[in-house]
Amino acid sequence: MSDSIDQPRRKFLGTTALGLAATQLGLVSLANAQTREPATASPQHAASGAHASFAPLKHIQAGVLNVAYAEDGPANGKPVLLLHGWPYDIHSYVDVAPLLAAAGYRVIIPYLRGYGDTHFVSADTPRNGQQAALGADGLALLDALKIKQAIVAGYDWGARTANIMAALWPERCKAMVSVSGYLIGSQALNRAPLPPKAELQWWYQYYFSTERGEVGYAKYTHDFARLIWESASPKWTFDDATFNRSAAAFDNPDHVAVAIHNYRWRLGLATGESKFDAMEQQLAALPSIGVPTITLEGDANGAPHPDPSAYAKKFTGKYEHRLVSGGIGHNLPQEAPQAFAQAVIDVDTF
Repeated sequence: MSDSIDQPRRKFLGTTALGLAATQLGLVSLANAQTREPATASPQHAASGAHASFAPLKHIQAGVLNVAYAEDGPANGKPVLLLHGWPYDIHSYVDVAPLLAAAGYRVIIPYLRGYGDTHFVSADTPRNGQQAALGADGLALLDALKIKQAIVAGYDWGARTANIMAALWPERCKAMVSVSGYLIGSQALNRAPLPPKAELQWWYQYYFSTERGEVGYAKYTHDFARLIWESASPKWTFDDATFNRSAAAFDNPDHVAVAIHNYRWRLGLATGESKFDAMEQQLAALPSIGVPTITLEGDANGAPHPDPSAYAKKFTGKYEHRLVSGGIGHNLPQEAPQAFAQAVIDVDTF
């Protein structure tokens, strides 16, 4: 953390750390006044796993990437951009997409940089995983598809990317759904230590900061991803076929480089690209998000995540938080597709 941090940023960091620590200890704190009661998980489970694949993928050059993406729904429907996280892939939305398509939405689900059939156009482009790069990828995809405005939604890396797009380019985002809330960060803030139990959940971040960790992730990518799935969603009983379907996305030749850079950049152990410096300065100020937003959290999320009360005030527009109960973990759209799809539909009416 820099030597001089203004009080609002210090308060936000402290509240986030306390919220995470409370989660570690199994404490339950009250969310803001707009928080709904926990949603039942039974209908979500009924829909989960109903679909196994998408229609053939489409490809388009968008910025520095040739993006592979799934698409569902009418071509003239309201666009919804669904963004996956690490270490997952587009199949997190394999049951969400048909629900939204049936409701008349044009659903677009891209493989992020370093995943699946998305590839860099040039071998000379840095395999950069910093947050601003992924945000720029999202904007470039909207531009390439000639979409003026879309609902953006995601979890994990995808939620952070949606947050960035909504914060920096609100005119391009009609609304947002974000699992685990406000995830924009900065290298300066990440230098501040968290309570020990909170730090424990970030073990892989420190592992990745070493040469051993990079070599280990490259050697055991699938095993590593499966361990994260199991720890981040301890009550999700996915089968081998479900995991293997997504694990194929990690065979992308740039996957390890992008993933390792992402976590090293967060700790200030890797530099980003200078073209993103201005964006990162804006993001380091933790900008508020004014577009209509619904945040979601699973009641059994085993991954690091802040308490909803830590980020509620970062959303200055119409806002609501929902807790999805029934053993729902980190990969919320795949574990509770009905709840995720309903949030997208509802935020569109805010």
